[in-house]
Amino acid sequence: MSALRARLSAILLAVCLLLTSQALITPDRAAAADPGYLMLHFTGEGSTGQQMYLAHSADGLHWNDLNDGASILRSTVGTKGVRDPALVRSPDGSKYWIIATDLCWGCGSTVDGSINNGSRSIVVWESTDLVNWSEPWLLNVAGAIPDGRNAWAPEAIFNPATNDYVLYWATNVPLDGKTKHRIFYARTSDFRTITTPQIYIDRPGAQELIDTQIVEVPAGVGNFRYVRASGDGQITLEGSNSILGTWTNLGDLSGIGLTGAAGTTGTAVEGPMWMKFRDRNEWALYLDQYAIRGGYMPVTTTNPSAPGTYQIPASGSYNMGVNKKRHGSILNLTAAEETRVLARWPSTPAQRLQSFNFQDRYVRHANFDVRIDQNITGPDAQFRLRPGLAGSDTVSFESVSHPGYFLRHANYDFQLVRNDGTAQFAADATFRQVAGLADSTWSSFQSYNHPDRYIRHYAYQLRLDPISTATGRSDATFRVTN
Repeated sequence: MSALRARLSAILLAVCLLLTSQALITPDRAAAADPGYLMLHFTGEGSTGQQMYLAHSADGLHWNDLNDGASILRSTVGTKGVRDPALVRSPDGSKYWIIATDLCWGCGSTVDGSINNGSRSIVVWESTDLVNWSEPWLLNVAGAIPDGRNAWAPEAIFNPATNDYVLYWATNVPLDGKTKHRIFYARTSDFRTITTPQIYIDRPGAQELIDTQIVEVPAGVGNFRYVRASGDGQITLEGSNSILGTWTNLGDLSGIGLTGAAGTTGTAVEGPMWMKFRDRNEWALYLDQYAIRGGYMPVTTTNPSAPGTYQIPASGSYNMGVNKKRHGSILNLTAAEETRVLARWPSTPAQRLQSFNFQDRYVRHANFDVRIDQNITGPDAQFRLRPGLAGSDTVSFESVSHPGYFLRHANYDFQLVRNDGTAQFAADATFRQVAGLADSTWSSFQSYNHPDRYIRHYAYQLRLDPISTATGRSDATFRVTN
């Protein structure tokens, strides 16, 4: 009996170790059925519209703008504008990347300059949790392409055949007597280094091709494992059983009735963006109505490889939210991912902090230094009072103009600093909102990790100081206002 008991114990231990190892391999993926969808997109032109925005949907058709419709990331590199983003999740859910076009039309970049002498790099952010993002970096993808003139609309898909990612994008390049945008690809494992770029898709003659996105289709639906939709004058569909293999032309979506400004069927849309409904074998292919400046609209299908099955949903059956949504990417969320995302970007209004004893002055940041200035109404004086990064019943001040950056004290001085995810940052950027020291109908803000000190201004600069005088109490009192 003791031998049998020992054998059973060994078997049980082995099973437990196996289950534990599987849980470690696939964080979040063992959660309940994926509950919702996350769309990453930009909104339009100008330095504000050409940044990163998020929207959430419970059903894939009705969208709500997160963060009160404000951007969630702002590029600080290259042209300082970003368009056409893709959201990439690693197979095990342990890493995420945002990759985007480094382009800011109307804020320093001309159309001709962007086409013929634009940035050869794309912008990349990295995260381990989908809510805390690294500083952006530039990845030079087109520099090795002879006379490559730009790099637009990057996308990436994990390739199980090579255990890395196929990164693909459009570059304008003269080749074989034609100067036009073609799709190039390279392989990468970390979005920091890439293999030598190769041509991925090239249409005949002078036909340009800029936007392409690939979706993986489950077995039993259509004849191909992968389907890609490309904006090449139409929305053209192609199928393949290998990402880097041979692709078969399946036709285009000219039959669904979307027309351009000149009435040419199919030319009114670009930026195809796939989404698989989680509860059924149906897909939405979102299309950006650039010809009428309409933003995204969905068309739906039960077979991505069959052009004749695509339909425009009935009017009123979908809602894109307040922000215009342009060329982006949709991720089917796990339960854990959705919880984190909705907690990070709740509906929190932008507010200002008015000085008690200089009531024409408001807290603002300038060149990342923090002070009180007169009659400031712009986004540099607007903050979202988030749940404190450390501790309960606390607040942290996130900048509206620089999302992800918070008011933080260091050596008792205040700066606007990007959240680096450390416990020290969280403590330095967290405060308790208490009754105003000079007027209880106003507010004062007590440091979380130095509870004997409060936010106050001194010579119009923000500091963290102990308060013991009437002047100090007035300096440390603020009104939270619109």
